[in-house]
Amino acid sequence: MFNLLQKIGKALMTPIAVLPVAALLLRLGFGDIFDGQIALIMKSAGEAVFSNLDLLFGIGIAYGLAKNNDGAAALSGAIGVLIAKAVYLSIDKDVNMGVFVGIIIGVLAGTLYNRFHNIKLPEFLGFFGGKRFVPIITAVSAIGVGVLAGYFWHYAQGGIDAFSNMIIGLNEVGTFIYGTLNRLLIPLGLHHILNSVFWFQLGEYTTMKDGVEVVANGDLHRFFAGDPTAGVYMSGFYLVMMFGLPAMTYAIYLNTPKEYRKKAGAILAGVAFTSFLTGITEPLEFLFLFVAPPLFILHALLTGLAMAVAQMFNIHAGFGFSAGFIDYVINYKLSTNALLILPLGAVFAALYFVLSYYLIKILKLKILEIELKDDTVENQTSNTALEFIKALGGKENIVSTDACITRLRMSVNDSSKLLDESFMALGAKGVIRPDKNSIQIVLGTRAESVAEEIKEALK
Repeated sequence: MFNLLQKIGKALMTPIAVLPVAALLLRLGFGDIFDGQIALIMKSAGEAVFSNLDLLFGIGIAYGLAKNNDGAAALSGAIGVLIAKAVYLSIDKDVNMGVFVGIIIGVLAGTLYNRFHNIKLPEFLGFFGGKRFVPIITAVSAIGVGVLAGYFWHYAQGGIDAFSNMIIGLNEVGTFIYGTLNRLLIPLGLHHILNSVFWFQLGEYTTMKDGVEVVANGDLHRFFAGDPTAGVYMSGFYLVMMFGLPAMTYAIYLNTPKEYRKKAGAILAGVAFTSFLTGITEPLEFLFLFVAPPLFILHALLTGLAMAVAQMFNIHAGFGFSAGFIDYVINYKLSTNALLILPLGAVFAALYFVLSYYLIKILKLKILEIELKDDTVENQTSNTALEFIKALGGKENIVSTDACITRLRMSVNDSSKLLDESFMALGAKGVIRPDKNSIQIVLGTRAESVAEEIKEALK
């Protein structure tokens, strides 16, 4: 189950990657940048994505879970979502599964693809065998999902509403818990699942479009639909990603021995600027996640505090991708009290710097020294894939190869025999073993390219 949840978390990145352009189009269609027909076109284009998030999740998750990311799985996910929605709405028009129908069908379609994509049927049915069988079996299964949802989803919806009301009722405490868990789940790759509840399902906001009521669910969707109360579960991230983490990198730099500071500065400046500009933090977080866990725990607690403080000051600032400077500028006019992010960000920068600096010094945490002693660690050669295959126990030990943004995710016959030192010598920041047959190698942003090289080499 843990391994499946990790795969789902990774697969969620595919549909989420579409949201930045949709958010930008929706922002351009609010009428203050363009007017008339141009604004209407931009707004309609953005709404087309946000009003079909369940379909996008079904397609993206099925695609992400399928072996070799085959298009037949994506098609099956789309068919499954359309059928399941039609069935449960025909039973109970008040049922609203939101993105959960996309997640459920996406997992179902991806799993069915992996099970039946090479099925052999009798000769007279041969045309419907193999990959063509997957949309068929997914469609039949989706009918079952739709029937169950039509009769029983209101119980699940009641549970989600109770959870939503509990978190909302806890006010700043609930926001603190969410922010802290959001960071703590990063090593497990499960934070995307947590975000999918808060950003795409929590709460609802009703608007009128062409005389028809349209319901937006989730903090992110409600923010771009114009809900003035939305953005609670996003605003605090600006304090962390634009100010806190860059300040932490400076604390790491000052605690790096002087003989390594020039090299450390080049690495840290890049990841700090990436965090500030785009809100992408994993390249920075994985620098200290495994080598300095106390520093990561401090970061998680400060993230929770930032979320709570942003809510305390009634800041409602959402984002389409992440809480970086680009999103801050684009969405400034849609936000409430967004100007307060700047002085509060300065406070959190100081807080991050002081606490990080003395924590590293007192506990004598070594973050970059070991890596910087070897100039060949990050050397990219044509033999990289072959070296990884050798470190993974050879071709016969590798079952499947996959990757997310920062991790090489391998299924092997036996991961217990593999040595962490071999992967560290190839530039790994850490190694995770979810079970005996799985291993995750944290490589940073080159993980996907290494995975593709391994796949090519194995061919």
